[in-house]
Amino acid sequence: MLPAKNAQATIDAAVGSLLLQTLSDFELLAIDDGSTDGTRRRLEQLAAEDTRVRVLSTSGLGLVGALTMGLEAARAPLIARMDADDESHPERLERSVRWLEAHPQLGGVGTGVEIFRDDRPPSPNLTAYGHWLSSLTTPESVFRDRFIESPLCHPSVLLKRDVVEAVGGWRDGDFPEDWELWLRLLEAGHRLACVPEILHRWRDSDHRLTRTDPRYRWAQHVRLKADYLARQLAEVPVVLWGATRTGRALSVALTAKGTRIAAFVELDPRKIGQRIHGAPVVAPDALDSLGAVHVLSCVAAKGAREDIRLWMVAHGREEGRDFTAVA
Repeated sequence: MLPAKNAQATIDAAVGSLLLQTLSDFELLAIDDGSTDGTRRRLEQLAAEDTRVRVLSTSGLGLVGALTMGLEAARAPLIARMDADDESHPERLERSVRWLEAHPQLGGVGTGVEIFRDDRPPSPNLTAYGHWLSSLTTPESVFRDRFIESPLCHPSVLLKRDVVEAVGGWRDGDFPEDWELWLRLLEAGHRLACVPEILHRWRDSDHRLTRTDPRYRWAQHVRLKADYLARQLAEVPVVLWGATRTGRALSVALTAKGTRIAAFVELDPRKIGQRIHGAPVVAPDALDSLGAVHVLSCVAAKGAREDIRLWMVAHGREEGRDFTAVA
């Protein structure tokens, strides 16, 4: 499924990369979402040239509405996503299908990604995000890191249609629709992974939806994490390792959902003994005195996540059961 809105400048490259796939037996659902440029006209020309292209149109439903229309119109058991300004490597579909066939326990896969810009190199942070995404090649790593960032590149995925439909498809709301779907799939027990090859070229620009739509702002990320964490943790008290921006915001969001914040953990001796939102700030060695708690690792500084993981494991705590990385 390829939703497109005012994508006249990039639609040829996007569609062309799909029509050159080594796996040729597919239908390309191109969904024009109320474009006001030449996107619809060009899609119709491409459909006239290649019968695999089927054009749908909306009056401007937005991404989730367009994806829902595409899902309802699709006739295949596997659903691949693509954005109208991205490009797929020729073997993307074939290798993704093979990966699902070789790992039938998976509900869907993403692929490794190459992030690029037309005007300049992508930022170091975005490049690091692309490397992180591409590293999540097992269902265990996707599940482990699901609260750090969205663990699959949305336009790179190939999903089993029945799995997506079983959880209700994409949802519209005040949150990133892709990350919410991954969390919902994982919460329902489905498994996801990334094909360990760079098979998708993901275009960055100043006009990308993730930069301009308020649903993708940092505050919405925090709320989404809190929604799913609160259900996962139920009545277990939470300790936030790191009085960071994320840690403080999560403490507020989780408290609003009834989760009890038992403490914050900090290494800085100047902070130990203070209170944040009513919870004490303690040193790591004080964790044992807090009883049965679940630790959320909220420190995103380079190397900190792995350092905290090593400390927790060395002190007999198991990731997933006793602690979760959220930054």
